[in-house]
Amino acid sequence: GVMWRYAEGKEGKEGKEGEGERRFTEMASGKRRPLVGLPSDRTHLGEAEARPVLAAYDIDQPAAGLARTAAEAGQIAEKIGFPVALKIVSPDIFHKSEMGGITLKLGSVDQVHAAFEEMLARVQKRQPEARIEGVLVTQMAPPGHELIVGMRRDPQFGPLLMFGLGGIYVELLKDVAFRVAPFSRAETLAMIGETHAGKLLGGLRGQPPADIDAVAEVIERVARLALDHPQVQEIDINPLIAYETGQGALAVDVRMVVNPPENAADA
Repeated sequence: GVMWRYAEGKEGKEGKEGEGERRFTEMASGKRRPLVGLPSDRTHLGEAEARPVLAAYDIDQPAAGLARTAAEAGQIAEKIGFPVALKIVSPDIFHKSEMGGITLKLGSVDQVHAAFEEMLARVQKRQPEARIEGVLVTQMAPPGHELIVGMRRDPQFGPLLMFGLGGIYVELLKDVAFRVAPFSRAETLAMIGETHAGKLLGGLRGQPPADIDAVAEVIERVARLALDHPQVQEIDINPLIAYETGQGALAVDVRMVVNPPENAADA
């Protein structure tokens, strides 16, 4: 997209800056974690398939479960706690909201049952050929600072990490910074500090500062994931919601692009 084209003019400089003593060993060392449960028949992974990959790298996410019936959706919602969101899971639907495949702020089992049935009917009417694998029931994340953390694998430089304002602002404001992995914690914090998002996280106009260390951890864990697994070509966490200092950050939505296992260097 626009953000990554914007990166092309910057990545040469960032690549050089990332070399030498700043390329710290911790990010590229340690125990490599397996990519569990990846579907072998597709390259574009939605939230339901990508969640276990983030979980393997200890990136916090809202509680969730995959439901195949309305009754199952209600049971999952009761278990994880209200309010919840429902999100359609289909390898054929990339823009869930446009297809009516997202319903937010459901506060009871009855609402979940009704929303599940309505969603399936809506999606099947708008895209009848779509394969539907179920509905992801997720806990609604409390409001906070909406950020984006992304990775694209550059053929020359390797994993290129992006950070900036997330949600609806990412394409509009182009408030992003880039680094080539691996990099040090000092570089991670410098990357955050280059953006308006970083200034917001520091606390503006009497607002309490956000958990910048938690945000830095997410950036570094995404970088580590990319360094461990050349098969992973792209990662987009949008939004990553950051909370006050000590309250952490939640990866609320994630998409990934992976190479087919037979072509992967690490299959």
